[in-house]
Amino acid sequence: MIFKRTSLPESTGIELDGALVSVAVRTHARARNYRLSISRSGEPVLTLPLNGRWSEAEAFLNKQRHWLAARLKRAPTPIAFVDGAEVPLRGVPHIIEATGALRGKVQVDDGKLLTPGSPEHMARRLTDWLKLEARADLTERSHFHAARLGVKVRTINLKAQSTRWGSCSTRGNLNYNWRLILAPSFVLDYVAAHEVAHLREMNHSPAFWARVSETLPDMERGRAWLKAHGAELMVYGL
Repeated sequence: MIFKRTSLPESTGIELDGALVSVAVRTHARARNYRLSISRSGEPVLTLPLNGRWSEAEAFLNKQRHWLAARLKRAPTPIAFVDGAEVPLRGVPHIIEATGALRGKVQVDDGKLLTPGSPEHMARRLTDWLKLEARADLTERSHFHAARLGVKVRTINLKAQSTRWGSCSTRGNLNYNWRLILAPSFVLDYVAAHEVAHLREMNHSPAFWARVSETLPDMERGRAWLKAHGAELMVYGL
């Protein structure tokens, strides 16, 4: 029987090397076959076509158990925002140091991120601060590139996608991944130029890349860094 979307589980479990591993379950309109992948955050994802069968999906997952076990062993370990953890800020490593204060703002001092808040709230305090820093940088660079390309940015929103760094709507709304603040500034600048260029060309045609290069002649530097190291940023704050 073809499954009803309402009956599809949000996740399922599979035993690998004696441990139960959770696998997220998704459907995709463009999927033609069952697919197992690892998200940038390290989460296993089982994707089904809209007309798939759950029994077939489970059988497919079981056949891929050895592949999944091998991939998970190579997956990067999530890095939580806790006292003593090392976190990059604009590409520069910093150490999180708990201040012990219940109030106050995050401060940057000599390679340290001085973070207030009780242990259970410290990660949220730091994440909120990083999002503010990301918004400030992305707002400035987005408007800079918009002026150069003769377009207008309507809104800028921050997301926590596991597979995307940015997106653009035809109405001028830009979405960015807040973890861009962890990357070197030239990487954030590239993503801002990329998304703003979509306001001129809503595709990835040669004309689009010409617009990116027009506003950011050194675009290949950020593009190459993101391709080589982008996945490494997704493990922070998990």
